[in-house]
Amino acid sequence: MAHLLGADGISLTIGTRTLLDGVSLGLDDGDRIGVVGPNGAGKSTLLRLLAGTATPDGGRVTRVGGSRLGMLDQRDDARPGATVLDLVHGDDATHEWASDARIRAVHAGLLADLDLDQPVSTLSGGQRRRAALAALLVTDPDVMLLDEPTNHLDVEGVAWLAEHLRDRYGTAGRSGGQGALVVVTHDRWFLDAVCSRMWEVRGDGTGAVDGYEGGYAAYILARAERSRQAAAAAEKRNNLLRKELAWLKRGAPARTSKPKFRLDAAAALIDDEPPPRDTLELTQMATKRLGKDVLDLEDVTVTVPQPDGGRRTLLDDVTWRLGPGDRYGLVGVNGAGKTTVLALLAGRREADGGRVRRGKTVEVAELTQEVTELDEVGHLTAVQVVDAEKRTVVVDGKEMTAGQLTERLGFTRERAHTPVRDLSGGERRRLQLLRLLVSEPNVLLLDEPTNDLDTDTLAAVEDLLDGWPGTLIVVSHDRYLLERVCDRQWALLGDGTLRDLPGGVEQYLELRRAAAAAPSASGLPRGGEAVRSSGASGTAEPKASPAEQRAAKKTVQRLEKRLTRLAEEEARLHETMAADPTDFEATAKLDARLRELLAEKDEVEMEWLEAAELAE
Repeated sequence: MAHLLGADGISLTIGTRTLLDGVSLGLDDGDRIGVVGPNGAGKSTLLRLLAGTATPDGGRVTRVGGSRLGMLDQRDDARPGATVLDLVHGDDATHEWASDARIRAVHAGLLADLDLDQPVSTLSGGQRRRAALAALLVTDPDVMLLDEPTNHLDVEGVAWLAEHLRDRYGTAGRSGGQGALVVVTHDRWFLDAVCSRMWEVRGDGTGAVDGYEGGYAAYILARAERSRQAAAAAEKRNNLLRKELAWLKRGAPARTSKPKFRLDAAAALIDDEPPPRDTLELTQMATKRLGKDVLDLEDVTVTVPQPDGGRRTLLDDVTWRLGPGDRYGLVGVNGAGKTTVLALLAGRREADGGRVRRGKTVEVAELTQEVTELDEVGHLTAVQVVDAEKRTVVVDGKEMTAGQLTERLGFTRERAHTPVRDLSGGERRRLQLLRLLVSEPNVLLLDEPTNDLDTDTLAAVEDLLDGWPGTLIVVSHDRYLLERVCDRQWALLGDGTLRDLPGGVEQYLELRRAAAAAPSASGLPRGGEAVRSSGASGTAEPKASPAEQRAAKKTVQRLEKRLTRLAEEEARLHETMAADPTDFEATAKLDARLRELLAEKDEVEMEWLEAAELAE
């Protein structure tokens, strides 16, 4: 396996912080590396050092001669007046790239909703990001460095990018080698789907970077094992320290000066005390009682103005009922109206038609995408912001102050007393979430909650949401989060409808692939804009007759009742198994029945899906 790029003993210190200290890394042909670590640990800095756009204080970075390197930075460097076409293809003639199937695939995956002659300055942040990513992918470098490539991509875009990178830098290969990939991202699903190795930038002051084999799941298992071994070593050391100190305490005063080796041993143990790691714990606080009625959208219609003076329909006569304890993930194409749905539920927006019903006991808290909502309190510290919301909060039966809460959320004492305007994006995001939780809501609306959070913080957020007793609605492109904390997914496909997804995110991607194959019969493509025909039109599937639709609707109703009965039986089986887990023979029989039940449930759901599509 050919070597492509290497870092030999590189070190870098910024101010008083040591980001890297004597780090040696190597990239070989076929490597797909994921880089993780806490916010501010130096992940982006490491990429810039490898790319040669930053210089280390010590050590060196070497690259094989003739290899081409490309990097996607988080910074935007498009030249003034450039169009999308200029950014992606520069001065290349159209015939030079239009005949390349690989480049056409990049256009279809990232630029389908963009006008290539549109000035880059008029694009949204997400559109600019996709254009910059496309510009890098079409150059096809041997070594590709990506800094947060999934930012501003929807679920469909993330899935496309993962497949593209696997094909390019994975098993597909090509003459002269496969190349290598290094990606910094907080998207755990993407890391598992793409990466074969992981680098963890510790960010604990040691300046170390640890390597792990496998994707994100393998990294978590390996890190847990390392933590277990470290904890066992620390326990052994503590036991030895207690024994030494106890021996010294029992010794007669006249003899304490004689056993100098005992004093030296105890001093060495004390000096070897490892530095404490920042703790990060999201705590479930009390929630107000939630009644039977929560939030209902009834025959709701929402339209938005268009540049040409017309209006586009986001929601068309949509009915959606949310009950106590419902946990739904909401996915959809960009611009389909996901954030608008949250605004309706939060009461920030009125519907153009229909109505939104709210239960009397509902207390809604909404996490928006904008951290600018903290700008108004930028002069305050994190502790003061939380204290202004609620001076004390009862957690697990104990009264906690704002300072104690911020410390449990991973803020060091120094950062907790730093003005909000000087906090990092990840710290501001954590503070937003804490500010919501202290208000003790019973309905949580989360709009892209994973933005700016590192993987450890994301794990803490998921642990919190796992036990959330209220109603939860999550809008996110992070499949890992959606599949972990939500019981069911719903989709906005851009055609004004809200659709249930029994098959989860994978079913949504199948629907989008079908829409791409037959655009005239689907809703809207990514970005919420109509597809412009470029030749032969797609062939729409024949529409079911009214009689077939009526029969399918009856089938859907029958299958929904059957699914309800299966779910109730499944719950009873779990309760029976939990009641007496020591009866192994009975548990084995119950487990066998449970497996049969789940298989039957899968079959019924597939039958329901087919009937539901025919009934539309």
